[in-house]
Parts: sequence; structure tokens; C-alpha cells
Amino acid sequence: MNFLRKVFSFLMLLSMCMATMAQYKAFDTARMDSGALACDNFYQYTNGTWLKNTEIPPAFSSWGTWDILGTSLRERSRDILETAAKNTSAAKGSSLQLIGDYYASCMDLDAIEAAGAKPIEPFLKEIDALKDAKDLRKEIAMMHRRGVQPVFGFFIFLDEKDSTTNIANVGQGGLGLPTRDHYTNTDEKSKELRDKYTAHVARMFGLLGDNADQAKANADTVLKMETRLALASKTPVELREPEGYYHKMPVAEANKLMPGFSWEEYGKEVGAAKFDTINIGQPAFFTEAAKMMSDVSIADWKTYLRWNVVNAAAGSLSKAFDDANFDFYNRTLSGQKEQLPRWRRCTRATDNSLGEALGEEFVKTNFTPAAKQRMNELIDNLFAAYKEHINKVDWMSEDTRKQALVKLAAIKRKIGYPDKMRGYAGLTIDRKSYFDNDSRLGEFFVKRNLKDLGMPPDATRWGMTAATLNAQYSSNFNDITFPAGILQPPFFDFKADDAINYGAIGAVIGHELTHGFDDSGSLYDAAGNLKMWWTDADRKKFEEKADCVTKQFDAYEPEKGVFINGQLTLGENLADLGGLSIAYDAMQKSMQGKPRPEKIDGFTPEQRFFFGWGQVWSGKYRPELTRLLIQSDPHSIPEFRVNGPLANMTEFSQAFGCKVGDKMMRDKPCRVW
Repeated sequence: MNFLRKVFSFLMLLSMCMATMAQYKAFDTARMDSGALACDNFYQYTNGTWLKNTEIPPAFSSWGTWDILGTSLRERSRDILETAAKNTSAAKGSSLQLIGDYYASCMDLDAIEAAGAKPIEPFLKEIDALKDAKDLRKEIAMMHRRGVQPVFGFFIFLDEKDSTTNIANVGQGGLGLPTRDHYTNTDEKSKELRDKYTAHVARMFGLLGDNADQAKANADTVLKMETRLALASKTPVELREPEGYYHKMPVAEANKLMPGFSWEEYGKEVGAAKFDTINIGQPAFFTEAAKMMSDVSIADWKTYLRWNVVNAAAGSLSKAFDDANFDFYNRTLSGQKEQLPRWRRCTRATDNSLGEALGEEFVKTNFTPAAKQRMNELIDNLFAAYKEHINKVDWMSEDTRKQALVKLAAIKRKIGYPDKMRGYAGLTIDRKSYFDNDSRLGEFFVKRNLKDLGMPPDATRWGMTAATLNAQYSSNFNDITFPAGILQPPFFDFKADDAINYGAIGAVIGHELTHGFDDSGSLYDAAGNLKMWWTDADRKKFEEKADCVTKQFDAYEPEKGVFINGQLTLGENLADLGGLSIAYDAMQKSMQGKPRPEKIDGFTPEQRFFFGWGQVWSGKYRPELTRLLIQSDPHSIPEFRVNGPLANMTEFSQAFGCKVGDKMMRDKPCRVW
């Protein structure tokens, strides 16, 4: 999800996020709240004046460091794309041709408007011709082949317990609302949201030509079918348990799980090579899905599939569909007041669809070898600090400690952009039709994924694009990724003092490393296999320590009556706490043998380390987005993401002289790594 004026405050924070501006400062004390106390609410102390003076722009659901840097990255990508779009002589199949033509087709609103709903008419006619369960299975496979995923998802990915090979996997899906809980919660807000969702679905059917009564009846059918799928689905918290979605079995056994559904035939229809085994992510879900294919009428299935087609295509259809899609999924769900400018949406779409090609151009002007070298140095320091922490923890036996050190040493790193490009051989992108480009891309990515079946996983591939503002740890590949997009101020800044950098990108590095040892990542070994490498006693101690963090965050109430889900956010909260602890020690090690840095703006390096952390998570959220994130996002809301881990750190209380009884000092601090 995107972590989406009074003019002075906007420009002030923008200056911290754009290295090219002359008035740049690594940390501007003008953003602080002089009336707040660091030991009572560090987030308010660090960001209070900025929070008071800042308004969320109408086209955003949130506004903060991530949004501002994200806007800057989009503007830089826009320059690349508009230049590429003007170049009509680029070699066919080259990165410039692909991104230029795709962007141009997205920006061609006249052509999109003239096409109306015509692009999806062939698919709707195909659905209308369905007669029985066999036709239904075939149509689901055909939609999956195009990148539209009704009912469930099918994909090729490595075997969680044998990371040397790729196998067929299926997982629950088919819902139009974000999570299972959006269908099952009984509070008034959830009921109201379901009513608005049903009205939205009816509106979309109306745009397809259904009369008002039929559109409403069809929307009721969709909600009824999706609710049945939701009731058979696992919750967001349950989906965080890796063992819970590993059920590899012979295809013959999978067929018994779904009477009347042939996985052999589905495989042929979706275009996959023959497979003898398959991992069924959630067996109970697929049993229920098979029952629905038997006892739900074909007429109702046609309605459900029509909805899936128009819902998936809405963003590349005419204005009426696009606006309706925005009104529910952006305005209602996250509180966004107006659409983003078309160029920004097309830039985002290009990055999402052709991110490798855009990234190839992006890094030419937005990432340097010196930045990569400095990142490697920081990562080396974080690894060294983490190794010391693992060696020092007093609750871990030597057997488990040995395995933890082996796993840490095996973590690989990806910085800036891929060294090896996959390319887009065989993909056709032109300027004629935005919808057709998206359709071809959907089929291209599915076909490319299917080719991995039975092959060894390629550890050189990236899970995100070079221009992405994010970072990642992969349990399956045991690697950390830091794209060029996040290696920008204020996260990573050549001009900043080391303390700020260690509190920002250093803590992010530590965060990703700690994901290898959080409640979920710690269940994978050094080779990326889902395998218990802990002794039973050590695992019990770890879970007790993790439970302390769960209970801490369960008590946080971002909106009245709306509490953070400590279990859903546990992995991220553990990563924040561990990452900050490791980064702080790495900073201390970096100062050894050198003259102690002088204070800056009256603050010590230790204090500025925490300002680095508090600054990168500053942000304001609309209430709708807050509710949405609490239900579906494994990350905590910014204020608690800042204050939560710091309240457990003696390093923080010492830096700011906090005393027992201060709000930022917990009576019984949580500490794992």
C-alpha cells in the first residue's frame, strides 16, 4: 500500500527530502515541538510543529516523509518518461521504447475515452457463454492466464521446504474488499463499508449496461459469494504463519480435496507444464471453493466473473469506470479527496508494469557507485553489530546461537539496482491502446512465471524495482534489498552526519536484517527453507519475549476505539526494535578511535540518531486510511512505530535523561535482540 499546505511547512519538509535544494538540512529543528518532552512523546517532540502546520494534500490519504520523497521520485521518473515518450525512434523492445510507448498510451485520454467499455466486451461475451462447471474451471484458468485472479491465485514459486526447486502453488483469493475481516466484522463501520462496497459494485454493473434493479441484484450476488469465500479464508494474522500455508501434496490428493475440479486440466488450460505436486495454501478454502463450483448456479458465477473483469480493468477504461473505481477504493477506503494528476498515476503504472526498464534509466541519474560503496560499508557495520548481539544474548543456547550466526553470515545483499536484468523479450508495447498494453503485460508476466516450474529459483532476481521507495528482506532467499529509490535523503544522505544516517538508513538496514530473526522469518534456515533450527527451549523463550511486544502494541489506540493489532504487526515491530538496537551499536562502533563528534544544534550524536529515526516516520493519516491499515497492514501507525521501540531502549532513555515514571520509559521493557 502507498503511505500516502500551509506553504512554509510543506516546503520545509520537502527541502529535507530533496538533496538538490540549497536550504537543505539533515534535521531541521524548526519541525520540533518545543513544548513537548522527549521522554513523554518523542514523536511529538521531534515532529510536533511540522504536524501542527501540515495539511494532507487532497490527492493523498497521508502526507509525510515517505509521501514527499515518493513525490520527488515520481517527478524524476516523469522527466525520464516524458523524454522517452517524445522519442518515437527508439529501438523496438528497448527500455526506452517500452516505457515511452506505455506511458504515452496511459496519457492518451482521448483514445481511452473513445474506447469506453469496448476493450472488455470480448471477455464478457466469453463469460456469458459458460454452461457448466467444466466451462467455469476453464474460464477461471483463462482469466488467470491473463493476470486476472478470480477465486484463487495460481503461481510458480520455490518449495518452502526445498528452496532448490520451483513448484506450483495456489492460495486463497477472489475478494474485492482488502481482507477477510472486512466481510466478517460486525461493528457499524464495517457494516457501513460493506453497504458502500455493494453500492459501488452495483454502480459498475450499471456502467456495463445493467438496469438499476439488475445491477443491485448482481451486486448482492457478488457480496454473497465473496462473503462465502471470505468465511473460508484465513485472517491476516493467520496468514503470517508460514507453516499454515504449506500443504504440498500430489495432484491426485489435491483433486480429492476439490471434488469435480481437475488440477491436471486446469494446468493445461492455464498454460503450465505438467506438474505432479502442488502446494495448496489453505486447504479448507479450496474445499469450500469446490463446493461453490458445484452448488452455486452458473448464472451467479457469471455475475461474479463479470465483476472480476470490470474491477480488474477499471483503471484502464474510460473516465466513468476510472472515477467509480477511485470513489470506492481511494475515496471511501482511504479518505483520498481527489485523483492524483494523470502523469503521476501513469508514472506509477509504468513503474509497476515495466519497473526494470524504468529503473535502468532511473539509476543513470539517481544512483552512484559511491552511494553503493557507502551502503556496503553501513551494511558491513550493521552485520558486525548484529553478530555481537547474537553472541551476547543470554537467553539463547549455544546450539541455536551457532545456527543464528550461520544464517546471519549467509544473508546476501542487493543494493541500488539488479546486476542482471531479466528483460522483456517477446513483449509487445505500442501507443495504440492502454488497455491492450495492460492485457499483454498481464499475459506476459503469467507466462514468464509459468516457465519457472521445475526450475531452480534464480536468486539474482529482485522483488522490487530500482525506483521503489522501500526495502525488503526475503525469507526464501535469505537476502536484503535496498533499491535506489530509498537511498535518497532523508533516509540515506551523503551530506548528513553519521548519527542521522545511522538513525535513518542504518535502522532500516537493521530492520531488514532483523526480519530474518522475527517471529516469521526466524522459522527459515540459512538456505531459505522453512525449517525449525531452534531448540524447543530457546523457541519458547523467544516467543515469550515476542509476546511482550505483542501486548505493548495491543494497547496503542491511534483512533478512539481502534487499537493496533499487536499480533498482525509483530514482525514489523520486532524488526524496528531489533533494527534500532543494532544500528545504535553500529553507530557507536563507527565512532571508536576517532575524536568525538561535536554537538549539532545543541544535540549529541546519540540524540541525533533518534531524530534520524523520528524524522523518517513523520506523517499524517486520514482516519479512513488509519482504519484500513490497522485492519490489513503489518506495519504500525507512525507515532507508535517511532515511540514503541524507543520506549524499550535504555539507549534512548540515557540519551535524553529519561527517568522512571516518564511515559517513554516502560516499567518492563521488551527486548529480544
